Amino acid sequence: MVIALFGRAVSPENLKYVQRVVDKLNMKKCRLIVYQPFFEVLQDQVAFPADLEFFNDFQGIVGKVDFLFSIGGDGTILDALTQVRDSGIPIMGINVGRLGFLSSIAKDEILPAIDKVLAKDYEIDTRTVIRLNQPEGLFGALNYALNELTITRKDTTSLIVLHVYIDDMFLNSYWADGLIIATPTGSTAYSLSTGGPILTPGSENFVLTPIAPHNLTVRPIVIPDKSKIRIIVEGREDQLLVSLDSRRAIIQSNFELIIEKADFKVNLVQMKGRNFFMTIREKLKWGLDARN
Repeated sequence: MVIALFGRAVSPENLKYVQRVVDKLNMKKCRLIVYQPFFEVLQDQVAFPADLEFFNDFQGIVGKVDFLFSIGGDGTILDALTQVRDSGIPIMGINVGRLGFLSSIAKDEILPAIDKVLAKDYEIDTRTVIRLNQPEGLFGALNYALNELTITRKDTTSLIVLHVYIDDMFLNSYWADGLIIATPTGSTAYSLSTGGPILTPGSENFVLTPIAPHNLTVRPIVIPDKSKIRIIVEGREDQLLVSLDSRRAIIQSNFELIIEKADFKVNLVQMKGRNFFMTIREKLKWGLDARN
């Protein structure tokens, strides 16, 4: 089996977990292909096998690997999406970060999780991806996001105005600091922190969540993910920010954006016996009574 290892940086106290992954896969005679910038960060701190191979981008793994192991936190998985793209390569998130909504494999579960993956004893959790169709070329080939697309003001305290149309029907003009268009995956991220609802992964919806709206009666709204979202952006300043997960680009005021569901999904590896409701109870501490 061929495994791609992807990550960014690992804190010193978590290096031992990276070593465990490498040693386990080597013992199981898996062929390793490591993201080269990740290897360069770790090469003096982790003992890799001598026959190691490397990749730097999507072309280096598409059609060549069976799984991609993302070592880090949820942000690392968002970056991993730019590597697997629409290839369908399953991503297993090993959480050495902080929260771990997407990176579902905890530190003490790493070795048994690898055994289960190699034994094909796992499930695939498919997640919807959102795509920015217009303006073309703003993010190049990486015009999609797993969590959300966000439009915000840049270097100013002035409100921006966002005229939003759903399937060419006028929805609302938002006077706000910005607007989040989140997938179900992203509904537990930025959108949640600004008052948006939680969507279950298979709900086939997007949620539009305004950021600090000027009119307090304007609330988040859930729409079908088959909808075409058109946004005309206005602002007193010349430049605004558009972000796809952690990637950002600058646009000019009086710009039009068209957003739709991407024509592919991301495959996340999940251990059997776990589900989304267990995750939100554990990570959000639902039902926890601090008095007891």
